[in-house]
Amino acid sequence: MEEVSEKDLQRLIDSEKGTVSREIFVDQTIFDLEMERVFARSWLFVGHEGFIPNPEDFFASRMGKDPVILTRNKQGEILVFLNSCTHRGMKLCRYDQGNARAFTCPYHGWSFSTNRDIVEEPGELVGVPHFKDGYGEHLDRKRWGLVRCPNVVVYKGTIWANWDPEAPPFLEWLGDMHHYLDVALDHRDGSPGGSEVIGGVQKWRVKTNWKIVAENFIGDMYHDISHRSVDTVGIGPGGKGRRDAQRPRLAIGFSELGHGVLGELPYTAEPDYAPTFASHPDVEAYYRKVYDDRVRNLGDRPRVTNSVGTIFPNMSFHSKQPRTILITHPISPTEVELWRLYLVDADAPQAVKDAARHYYLRYSGPGGMTEADDMENWTYAIGSSEGAIARRQDFNYQLALGKAEPVPGLQGAVQSGSYSEENQRIFYRRWAQFMSRAEWDSLMPQATPAKARSHGD
Repeated sequence: MEEVSEKDLQRLIDSEKGTVSREIFVDQTIFDLEMERVFARSWLFVGHEGFIPNPEDFFASRMGKDPVILTRNKQGEILVFLNSCTHRGMKLCRYDQGNARAFTCPYHGWSFSTNRDIVEEPGELVGVPHFKDGYGEHLDRKRWGLVRCPNVVVYKGTIWANWDPEAPPFLEWLGDMHHYLDVALDHRDGSPGGSEVIGGVQKWRVKTNWKIVAENFIGDMYHDISHRSVDTVGIGPGGKGRRDAQRPRLAIGFSELGHGVLGELPYTAEPDYAPTFASHPDVEAYYRKVYDDRVRNLGDRPRVTNSVGTIFPNMSFHSKQPRTILITHPISPTEVELWRLYLVDADAPQAVKDAARHYYLRYSGPGGMTEADDMENWTYAIGSSEGAIARRQDFNYQLALGKAEPVPGLQGAVQSGSYSEENQRIFYRRWAQFMSRAEWDSLMPQATPAKARSHGD
């Protein structure tokens, strides 16, 4: 495909019929356009406060295909910069994380500072070899500072960024999907926040398309057949099954936002406590205590629990057990880099953290038994779709077509039963909206780029 027209998009995504062309998963032109129209305008997860706890800490992250530096300056501001020297494009930070007073390019030695006691604007160019004799002291240091992301927000420890200077506020982007994300990020006693990442970040690559991963977690109970062998092994927290005892889960999608979960409708009466770490009495005692605290702290306020979902475009999470975040970084149409982060209550006893970590690793990540099933599906689905004949065949997303009903208490949400592909249809409608040239032209910022917004603004 040499170009993607409005007619192409209508052919690629047919929401009424419930079909999606395989072209969007394997075509390079479409992939390149996604980087410009989806990833350059979406709120993307870039890290966690725990990665940069101290002044001048940094963490190397990604936004689409763009490498970025997540850092905290001496003034406490959390900042995101393109990880590319403005002189010749060399990658400034080649370590995953660390601490640095300035970022110095190893190619030609240009250096940049983020600290406001040295520069007016973080990222300004402060060091240039041969500045006097080579540039006659006339190089515009402000002009050649690091490219700074204009929008950075901290939400319950997670850090998000958006390149679009006219981007909607993060909470508006998230909408009522926050109820489900909160369960992963909040303390198990119901208090806001209070989680931490344990064990760093697992990173590995898979030969698949990023959207296949995103849709797998957006509300797909249908693929549970893939995990039948794992279900019989007993890798759950108590050693008796893969999943905790749980209430029935429904496909709940946010029609205008592109997000979705396989989860529960809001409720006010906490379900009876279900033991999950029976083989670890001290761990079980902790979870029983925080359950009682949760019941007391939340009272009759609406709450949800036990969900797995995707926040458009590429952040997925499990909210209960396992309690993880998955970021799907696109590399090419047929390759992704996956990042898994594992969450626990920050103040939990070490025994609780250890038990959770052991279970998480059995379940998720490159060595996780459940994730191994998923990776096999994702790899073969894309590998078998690259051929000339295969590309002519659409994918089928007709499960529970036309059965969506509004969800009381959740703005813009619909539910369509446990076995449904409504959330996938919502995801691809949102994708098509971003990819549409007409929609793109109407949403492109016309004003002067706004001043960078950070978590403290």
